Amino acid sequence: VQLQASGGGLVQAGGSLRLSCAASGRTFSSPAVGWFRQAPGQEREFVAAINWSGMVTYYADSVKGRFTISRDNAKNTVYLQMNSLKPEDTAVYYCAVRAYSASYSKSDYTYWGQGTLVTVSS
Repeated sequence: VQLQASGGGLVQAGGSLRLSCAASGRTFSSPAVGWFRQAPGQEREFVAAINWSGMVTYYADSVKGRFTISRDNAKNTVYLQMNSLKPEDTAVYYCAVRAYSASYSKSDYTYWGQGTLVTVSS
């Protein structure tokens, strides 16, 4: 399985970005996808997750109401729409895949993408 995260960049506070996570190769039959982020010198933290059907989504409290996770299974792609960005959202964002249910825990995920850098200027 290969996961390709893209869509990062430099944006001013209050702006928006949409990240994409495209999967290729053989994966689980009903994969859940999570987004995590890691700022310099900090632990990788949970951002959002979605199950296979898209009916179950989880968000970190810090992004609720600003970020939206969605997926297009026909394109094997999961999106993270990020609005009202803040400087504290600056981090490398990673997507990850696991079997079945979405999870908050990074240790539950099996495959990881390479990350895409999001920088929010004040």
